[in-house]
Amino acid sequence: MAASFDTALARLRTTRVWKSIFRHGPATTNRTRSLAVFGNLFLHWLPVKVRGKSLRVRAAYYLGSLSLMLFVILVVTGVLLMFYYHPATPQAYQDMKDLRFVVSNGAFLRNLHRVSAHLMVMLVFCHMCHVFYRGGYKPPHEFNWVVGVVLLLLTLFLSYTGYLLPWDQLAFWAVTVGTNLISAIPVVGDDVRLLALGGHIVGENALLRFYVLHVVVLPLLALLFMGVHFWRLQKDGGLTVGQKGDDGNN
Repeated sequence: MAASFDTALARLRTTRVWKSIFRHGPATTNRTRSLAVFGNLFLHWLPVKVRGKSLRVRAAYYLGSLSLMLFVILVVTGVLLMFYYHPATPQAYQDMKDLRFVVSNGAFLRNLHRVSAHLMVMLVFCHMCHVFYRGGYKPPHEFNWVVGVVLLLLTLFLSYTGYLLPWDQLAFWAVTVGTNLISAIPVVGDDVRLLALGGHIVGENALLRFYVLHVVVLPLLALLFMGVHFWRLQKDGGLTVGQKGDDGNN
């Protein structure tokens, strides 16, 4: 039975249909394993071999992985919160009250989203400091360092745009102060503030724009840059650049 199955599988692998789907043979050698990884849409940023130094806790203290985990939690909780939230005034504030007092486990869901956002900002900042301290901005990691800086800015923008959504006094005046600071930018400050708010005051237009930025634009940009970040990390030699003679088995 096993022999006939192996024979049928071997014949299937020689067909044009099989070869049109799977470009390379079984991953039995270093070369075929490399080709399988490089040709896979979801695995192309993963290495075939990993240096032993990259797996040590001190290499990054898992700060990047923890940040990614928090981002996933934020996406899941954010989607669930969208079922109860309306980006309109004054309904937005009423929805926040309902989440706290009416919706089952609503307070837990909102607090999980809020605390995860705070922790993600803190961990991303600590990750940047750790990478800078270890010289992660030096060759060949210069480009990935820039991508990391962009991810830090996106994380801050995600936190800031989400600040207005509860539509309470704290959020209203915090965004008012922040956007007034934007207007102090020379030449383009007033135009950027007008574009961000959709008007001259923090109103319903601003709430809708912050909502779209928070749930669509910024998360998609973050996913794009995270994919580039992980892919480039492996292309540059992993979390740490091995010393001469390091074969990845240390």
